[in-house]
Amino acid sequence: MNIRKLQQGLKYRGRVEAVRQTYHVFEASDYFFVLSFSLSKSRRGSGYFNVVNRTAVDYVHSHLGGRSGVTAKDVVAVARRTKHVPTSLAGLNILYVLVGLGAARITRSGEHRQLFFAVRKARPS
Repeated sequence: MNIRKLQQGLKYRGRVEAVRQTYHVFEASDYFFVLSFSLSKSRRGSGYFNVVNRTAVDYVHSHLGGRSGVTAKDVVAVARRTKHVPTSLAGLNILYVLVGLGAARITRSGEHRQLFFAVRKARPS
């Protein structure tokens, strides 16, 4: 990852309200930058960030577009033969990016706070 490339021209792309966190998605040329902040009053102001590769987002969108009930585990399973999504956390961040871009939405929260997403079909390039 090239830090200089990441910080050049970050564009705010959207906000995602999830169960315990609020996510803010920023776009750079090759990456997405996902900032999250806790919704808890006791942890107000605390958060973290993740960097998500654009190629991984495009790959997942093209393979899961048009499906609903998608979980982070589904994202990992679809990309298991690639190096795009090594963990469920990476898969979840890809889904948050898609929501921030308007290409997906959170449909519901399941047992144990598992999130389900509906991913819109990817437009042909």
